[in-house]
Amino acid sequence: MIKQIEFTLRAYPRGVHLVTGDVMRELPELPECGLLNLLIKHTSAALALNENADPDVRHDLNAIFNRLVPENAPFYLHTDEGSDDMPSHAKSVLVGPSLSLPISRGRLNLGTWQGIYLCEFRDYGGPRKIVATIIS
Repeated sequence: MIKQIEFTLRAYPRGVHLVTGDVMRELPELPECGLLNLLIKHTSAALALNENADPDVRHDLNAIFNRLVPENAPFYLHTDEGSDDMPSHAKSVLVGPSLSLPISRGRLNLGTWQGIYLCEFRDYGGPRKIVATIIS
């Protein structure tokens, strides 16, 4: 059986944000066993699975992304929406738009220190739409 819902995460500032709780509140009851796929419907933000305990990880990830893909590089052609425009698209490609997560015993089967992150790469990205597909 397949269920699909779409929901919107509130606007977050630029950075890497733990949103596991926000996502879980939007989902219906999960099956005993299955798979959850999450897709972010935007090209300037991404979803990731990573360490959920130490907030320094979020800070460090953001610093790494900004160092790998700097703003105002002289070779960017796509700058219509500001200096964070093209870098946000490139960072989104590096991280990716979706996650596939196992469901076991009616819960996400994540590691002890794993959490779902919204990687917001724009200064003013706004609310982000997520499609959740549950396969049981």
